Amino acid sequence: MLSQPSLPAAGQILLGMLSVTAAIWDLRFRRIPNWLVLAGIFSGVASNVLESGWLGLGTAAEGLGLGFALYFPLFLLRARGAGDVKLLAAIGSITGPANCFWIFLLTALLGGVIGLVLVAARGRVHKTFANIAVIMRDLTQFRAPFRTSQELDVKTTRGMRLPHGAILVAGVAAFLVIAQRGIRI
Repeated sequence: MLSQPSLPAAGQILLGMLSVTAAIWDLRFRRIPNWLVLAGIFSGVASNVLESGWLGLGTAAEGLGLGFALYFPLFLLRARGAGDVKLLAAIGSITGPANCFWIFLLTALLGGVIGLVLVAARGRVHKTFANIAVIMRDLTQFRAPFRTSQELDVKTTRGMRLPHGAILVAGVAAFLVIAQRGIRI
């Protein structure tokens, strides 16, 4: 069972600064720089240690590990870039594991909605469902979908791509609203 989302004020500020900066870089340059994620990791560890002592170091390490573990398989399938993986790890180092998982879920939900709107707006509904069929078929046969279709490889420009750092900021924003208002979910 997941805990209620909550984060101290310092963590909320760090999380907001990291995610907005990453979104701007991803929208502008289509990458998330290493200096940014390293600053996020360092700040997350420091903030947690200042907040909770050595217990905070464990919280930051667990959050970092979970963030990495959630996106690394998608990186291997070329569905996420390395910067996306490192960004969620940095977010986890700030938030801890439970909050990192909330952000992951909220990002998936909001990203799905944003993706559906863009797919419909660009007239790619049929192609998207065909790509989903390829993904499902290839995954059930233990093949990487990017090997079947270049459109499914985040490293190419052949398919419709979204800067995931910008999508992640939507999940972070939703998390911060929930955490600040004490909304029970």
